[in-house]
Amino acid sequence: MKRKLYKKLLQHLPKKEFTIVTGARQTGKSTLLHDLKSYCKGEGIPEVFINLENKTLLAELNDNPLNLLAYLPSQEKKTVVFLDEIQYLSDPSNFLKLIYDEFHDKVKIVASGSSAFYIDSKFKDSLAGRKRIFHLLTCDFEDYLMLQGKSNLWEEVIRIKEQPMAKSLKLDLLRLEWEAYMLFGGYPAVITETSIPEKKEMLKEIRDSFIKRDIVESGVQNEAVFYRLFQILASQTGQLVNVNELSNTLKSRNETIQNYLEVMEKCFHLTLIRPFYANIRKELVKMPKGFLLDQGLRNSLLNNFNPINQRFDKGELWEQAVFRLLADKFGLDGIRFWRTADGKEIDFVLPNENPPLAIEAKFDERLAKIKKYQLFINTYPGFNFQFATMQPWSEDFFRRFI
Repeated sequence: MKRKLYKKLLQHLPKKEFTIVTGARQTGKSTLLHDLKSYCKGEGIPEVFINLENKTLLAELNDNPLNLLAYLPSQEKKTVVFLDEIQYLSDPSNFLKLIYDEFHDKVKIVASGSSAFYIDSKFKDSLAGRKRIFHLLTCDFEDYLMLQGKSNLWEEVIRIKEQPMAKSLKLDLLRLEWEAYMLFGGYPAVITETSIPEKKEMLKEIRDSFIKRDIVESGVQNEAVFYRLFQILASQTGQLVNVNELSNTLKSRNETIQNYLEVMEKCFHLTLIRPFYANIRKELVKMPKGFLLDQGLRNSLLNNFNPINQRFDKGELWEQAVFRLLADKFGLDGIRFWRTADGKEIDFVLPNENPPLAIEAKFDERLAKIKKYQLFINTYPGFNFQFATMQPWSEDFFRRFI
């Protein structure tokens, strides 16, 4: 089974621009590159795969980018060069610029980078028009089912979505899968692991070992403060991120907290969404809201994998899940929230959709009281306002959100 991003990468393969795949560690970037390599091999397209964790190869390309040409299997036909972990190059921006400007008729580079932090800092403006960046998040619910070989359940979701009055005999099975997805998230290796204790251990390994590599490579000075900040953000998902408050709690400088937040964002562990406003005086809230990008990682940071209905934080867990659903459906860039100076709030606002959307997440439908949100509805009558609820569970869940 191939991730959905594979199709977009395949479509971009013939393009002149270089292809860059970024995302958190362990999300499947190397697998995608190998899938594309297999496609090239099957189509008779010259290709070569270079893993830059190989120190010998890394030293050669750092010494002189033109050393890459010696690895091309053909001088007659254009070769697709797969570069895994491109952030390890000492100057990936200069490397790609040189190869593109001088040899784009001979070489098409498809590269992966474990962290956008390094790519953003090294891929300077000189690469404008020479590259396209694709972001790979952890799996959405479709990929979650497909990776487990449960395509029949995804087919049932499609049937429900396409038939407004359809009832499903598999609704309870779908709920079990959805709740497992809310608990353990979308890292591919975690999804395909069948043992619950082993899933927890794998998430712990991602939390401790792989994120530690991000910490070390991004120059974080105080690992303990970084982890504590991460845990606080996990426990406060969907809340305003107040740098001053976090600084006081962690006894660190504001600049340090701000830097660590940027590292988390660039490493695809955290997203800070910005406020939406029309009336600056009444609505402007400068602070963003924070959401982790994988629910399994969030639960591992909190060391809480209790079933949904036994959790005190099920409201926060549900809001986190709604955020990921919106991110998967609409992308990260267009998601905002609305909040007035006196604290009235809408969880998610998508002003760029047609029609624009406003969504309030409530785990239980009984908590969805329209009167509380009348100010927004009256102020923005052009918005399609709706509640996102999980309980009571029904087929409508898939029609509205998936």
